[in-house]
Amino acid sequence: MALLTCQNLSLGYEGKIILPDLNFSVEPGSYLCIVGENGSGKSTLMKTLLGLMPPVSGQILTGDGLTQNQIGYLPQQTDAQKDFPASVWEIVLSGCQSRCGLRPFYNKTEKERARAAIERLHIGSLSGRCYRELSGGQQQRVLLARALCATKSLLLLDEPVTGLDPKASADFYQMIEELNREDKITIIMVSHDMQAALQYASHILHIGHSVFFGTKEEYQKSDAGRFFTPEGGDKR
Repeated sequence: MALLTCQNLSLGYEGKIILPDLNFSVEPGSYLCIVGENGSGKSTLMKTLLGLMPPVSGQILTGDGLTQNQIGYLPQQTDAQKDFPASVWEIVLSGCQSRCGLRPFYNKTEKERARAAIERLHIGSLSGRCYRELSGGQQQRVLLARALCATKSLLLLDEPVTGLDPKASADFYQMIEELNREDKITIIMVSHDMQAALQYASHILHIGHSVFFGTKEEYQKSDAGRFFTPEGGDKR
């Protein structure tokens, strides 16, 4: 059964549709990259999948018992967020907040979950440091650890390497690939990096004037793929 399915999904604001009649499904363990032109609705789709805004029409179905508060999310960072004066431990642990319910404190299980996420992403040496003192690549690992506290099955990532240098970007992509391959975490990533999408993704969702959904191999053979991929000579 698909982990997430969008059926006849139309997205927009205040009833104005910007992306109509979207249909696709994400199987457990897959790696989906969402690509397309600026303003095509990629971030709007991400917010709708998270339940942060309602669809204009259509529905989103989840399988394997997945609920919206069990989805890990790494949003685009603002400059203000990069200067947040909290410790790495505090930020990672805050990823367990949705598990607390009405409790005003974190329990032992949640703290163990945060420690496991920190260890998994190899940032134990940063645990006591202030978040705003870290490099961009280190900050993204901290936020990824925070997202891991919320999920065992599905991560949503919105342009996660924006502003990172090439080495930090490559390290981050490698970590995501390992979480997908070794930990069997399903990945949905919005990206402008077509080369990385074709290297790591199992499936591509291209949205814009035309919509394509399929494997990356099928995408490279499609009209959209031939136009937008490096092999096709990006004509934008």
